[in-house]
Amino acid sequence: MSSVKKKRRTKIAKHKRKKRRRRDRHKKK
Repeated sequence: MSSVKKKRRTKIAKHKRKKRRRRDRHKKK
């Protein structure tokens, strides 16, 4: 159970990081 929660948290962090990167790219444009 703990492993699943940890994995899920990582996935969310990755998604958030990707979104932030996309926003940065847009700003550069």
